[in-house]
Amino acid sequence: MSIAGSMLEAVRAESARHNAHVLAVGVKIGELSGVESESLRFCFEALVQDTDLAPLALEIERLPWRNRCRQCAQEFAVEEYRTECPQCGSAETEMASGRELEFAYMEIEET
Repeated sequence: MSIAGSMLEAVRAESARHNAHVLAVGVKIGELSGVESESLRFCFEALVQDTDLAPLALEIERLPWRNRCRQCAQEFAVEEYRTECPQCGSAETEMASGRELEFAYMEIEET
């Protein structure tokens, strides 16, 4: 709920700054971020309902867990918790993405 509330605070601030109505917001959520997409959507919609922001759309893009090999620099999707490099077989890999929680964009309509 607090994440949805923070997002709406940012939406209100940008809306006021640009004197515009926000139509949609987009977020990117990493697979390992600990944020459940549907819970965020539910909280967001509950907070927007019956406000001046309605009907504000929330668009969510899920980002997969990806690692990067320290040996050959290959970036790859981690599947079934297998973190070794599929290119060279090295176990020396590091997370490249998957923990993001990013406020990606706002679609606005000038008033």
